[in-house]
Amino acid sequence: MLPANLDTTIGVLLSGGLDSAILVGHLLGQGRQVQPFYVRSHLVWEPCELAATRHFLAALATPRLAPLAVFDMPVGDVYGDHWSLTGHGVPDAASLDTAVYLPGRNALLLLKPALWCRLHGIEHLALAVLGSNPFGDATPQFFAAMESVLAQATGGNVRLLRPFAELEKQQVLALGRTLPLALTFSCIAPAGGLHCGQCNKCAERIAAFHAAGIPDPTVYAKEEGARMKDDGDVAVGVALRNH
Repeated sequence: MLPANLDTTIGVLLSGGLDSAILVGHLLGQGRQVQPFYVRSHLVWEPCELAATRHFLAALATPRLAPLAVFDMPVGDVYGDHWSLTGHGVPDAASLDTAVYLPGRNALLLLKPALWCRLHGIEHLALAVLGSNPFGDATPQFFAAMESVLAQATGGNVRLLRPFAELEKQQVLALGRTLPLALTFSCIAPAGGLHCGQCNKCAERIAAFHAAGIPDPTVYAKEEGARMKDDGDVAVGVALRNH
């Protein structure tokens, strides 16, 4: 449950994707004070993701939105040659959601932001975990255990909030339909700085916009490539006719 006092700062773990970006916009829309966090693990999509995060926050700029705090939590020494680090064998649109599971991801993401919150007097840290998340580190039991561990590790309490835990992705999209969602980033195989349009996460993004009945503002590399090819074919045709 969110704190009743609107002056209470809420930390938000922000990935640059739809859900967490909408959570930031939703909290600001309620008149709340927000401290966003981004955790960088040196995964292949993070340069695009972090750039999108900064653009999205800039579009929402308000005195109630604190500057983005960025932490480094590299996982190369643990994940080794995992696809998330190499970019090879990235789960495509036909893959199951379990294919994109990153072991220990939420535990790693929470550690530094929660410690920062504790050291800076912030008592609430929110994540945009959805009710449809199938993984063990997205359950109420996991977050209750993490709260307990963090309290013992830091000597104080930081509440882990999940405001979207009862919602599906299309419901979250409907909640944030007036936000600049074109500035968010969800792809795990970026192509030229764009969403690839072919990976598991792009497929999830496309399906969510469709289910919510909201026009998808995303530029996908697959479609952009086709458009450029079409434009090129037209230009060649015109040139030949004018020759």
